[in-house]
Amino acid sequence: MPEHPALARRLSFGLVTFYGLGTTLGAGIFVLLGAVAAAAGPWTPLAFLLAAAIAAVTAMSYAELVRRLPVCAGEAMYVDAAFGRPLLTRAVGLTVASVGIVSAATIVNGCAAYTDFFVPLPKDLAITLMVLTLTAVAIVGITVSAWVASLMTVAGIAGLVLVIAFAGRAMDGPGVLAALTPPTELKLLGGITAGAFLAFFAFLGFEDMVNVAEEVHDARRTLPRAILAALGIATLLYVLIALTAMAAVPLDQLAGSEAPLAILIAPYGVDVRIIAGISFMAVINGALVQTIKSARVLYGLARAGHLPALLARISPRTRTPAVATVVVSLLVLGFATSLELVALARVASFITLALFATVNFALLVLRRREARAAGLSRAHLWLPLGGMCLSLALVVAELVTVVTQMD
Repeated sequence: MPEHPALARRLSFGLVTFYGLGTTLGAGIFVLLGAVAAAAGPWTPLAFLLAAAIAAVTAMSYAELVRRLPVCAGEAMYVDAAFGRPLLTRAVGLTVASVGIVSAATIVNGCAAYTDFFVPLPKDLAITLMVLTLTAVAIVGITVSAWVASLMTVAGIAGLVLVIAFAGRAMDGPGVLAALTPPTELKLLGGITAGAFLAFFAFLGFEDMVNVAEEVHDARRTLPRAILAALGIATLLYVLIALTAMAAVPLDQLAGSEAPLAILIAPYGVDVRIIAGISFMAVINGALVQTIKSARVLYGLARAGHLPALLARISPRTRTPAVATVVVSLLVLGFATSLELVALARVASFITLALFATVNFALLVLRRREARAAGLSRAHLWLPLGGMCLSLALVVAELVTVVTQMD
């Protein structure tokens, strides 16, 4: 008999898809569009497409792995199944949780500025109130958390559609074609790659979905479809927004802007507070999902014996890992006053790509092991091998870009 109750399976296909979109549609497009434009220039839509293609290969690997092993602390457990090294398992799990905690902290920090549009508050007070609210939502139950995340995700989608509806009228066929056609100059291709590395942060979110596998109805069937659906919706919206941005405003005005969507919508007389409110909900939603994800990773590691058992305690009333959630929230609050979003995006993308390479390698090992046991062909190894190579290639490309900029 287990000492504590299990997590409650209450998430449907729709709820878990919107849960994943909650992170994917957060800080990436609402804040980082200007930074991507500064790197990729008029080929910003192409940078988003490149980032989506790289993410899609690994997303398919995640879809297969969650079908094989639908448990919390997904990445760590996949690595554990492939290599059986407790130290590596613990390192991968803590890295995933740490990226989630730091991401949530930085997102909360960035959201504090939006409160001035509605209720001016001291920054530290605004951060504290947001973290306390997110903690309460995360603890009260996965159903409430998922519904809150879904409603804020719908608001984020509505905001993007609003921008496309107004500013998208500036798009034309030749402009769209030019923005999606790669240049031939090596220097310009380097800028697109650098933009894709930053844009990659905007697609992170599908990997968070595997960490609520134990709270999803028929996870082996539901989660793979939800992962691919979330990534597909995000890709469509991002490319449309990037195409709109290239057509609607001068590049030098967009590049580096911290509020790119406000710039796009301002000429059409839309109250900036509407976009501010939508942006706030979309971005803070990312912090909620990261908090939930990180708590589930700590819970999964503790249950498997890799962390103190206290973190595996589940509230009998809410059926959530309350202790792990409180620990994560305290860490988020501690980090939230000292981080900056674009720097985080680069660091988080770098670490996540390394994790993706590791997860793909784990799937490669599992597939090879099965092929040898059954005497099968190795042709089916292309997916994890491709995901691993693409992830590592983007890491190397970014390192080359950083070194080049230092010269």
